[in-house]
Amino acid sequence: MTGVSPERIASIESRKHELAAAMNAPDLSRDEMVRLSKDYAAIEPVALAAREVRRLRAELEVLTKLAADPTAEDELREMAEHEAADIRVRLPEAERALALKLLPRDAADERAAMLEVRAGTGGDEAALFAGDLLRMYQRFAEEQGWRFELISASPSDVGGYKEAIASISGSGVFAKMKFESGVHRVQRVPATESGGRIHTSAATVAVLPEAEDVDIHIDEKDLRIDVYRSSGPGGQSVNTTDSAVRITHLPTGLVVIQQDEKSQHKNKAKALKVLRTRLFELERERLASERAGARKSMVGSGDRSERIRTYNFPQGRVTDHRINLTLHKLDPILEGPGLGELVDALIAEDEAQRLAGLEEA
Repeated sequence: MTGVSPERIASIESRKHELAAAMNAPDLSRDEMVRLSKDYAAIEPVALAAREVRRLRAELEVLTKLAADPTAEDELREMAEHEAADIRVRLPEAERALALKLLPRDAADERAAMLEVRAGTGGDEAALFAGDLLRMYQRFAEEQGWRFELISASPSDVGGYKEAIASISGSGVFAKMKFESGVHRVQRVPATESGGRIHTSAATVAVLPEAEDVDIHIDEKDLRIDVYRSSGPGGQSVNTTDSAVRITHLPTGLVVIQQDEKSQHKNKAKALKVLRTRLFELERERLASERAGARKSMVGSGDRSERIRTYNFPQGRVTDHRINLTLHKLDPILEGPGLGELVDALIAEDEAQRLAGLEEA
């Protein structure tokens, strides 16, 4: 790693001082103060990392000269060489930390996320596996201190879900969850299998950054809203009113159905939330395709048709195929907390690929 240039470091530190001075200017409007505060909060950790690199480089230069100075006392030269060796170990770590902070961030990283889990090939077993995945993500969210809210669910007759949609909110949700999109495969002996044969089933996971009202404007004339009587589990009261809502976005053909709430108003609000998030994702995909000249990350491609992970019950292992990582920790991973090790490995690989891309550029 060649490291960040001294000129770049100077410009980062200079920008931090400029913003600090601007925030102390008299007669700032509230909007200006909010904008400057956001900019300052974004650059402060970068400036701290830059200052550490500058400090270590300066110390190394002084110590290297002292260690090579024939007029210096032997004890002093030996001490300088020892300290210089220590800095030569710490400096690459500090330079990498700075380079990571300078990588372009996904603007959606700090957002809440919409999680969609759907049973794929495998019938009843796939629905049971979809339920396992949903519980895994719920427990992982609880471990992270996030809020997990089930938006809608279609239970299967034998347990599990044909499909389920949940909203996960908290700090940095999308940044940690975005690499979960894709096909998850399970290999296990179903409870209904008398011969003990291993079956392979699959479920599809999609993680979308939640849209905010300011991101996507939905014109009422672009919507067709149908209301009808709810069906399925929920008790007698669910079926006595036309509370289910189906919203069709005419320009794109996207359809969202919501019937979990007894209130038509609540169902409509939830359906609009899901619709807004899917429209926001369409816009993100459009912008990404326009920038398709950049190298596409294997980790973060987000292709929902790509098989990304296998959960093998007989061997108690989980393999993520994108980074060729196998962990013999199936139970802790499905329980939620163990998923963190996989998530951290995926984030680290994505960072490594993006750093390599910068160095090649």
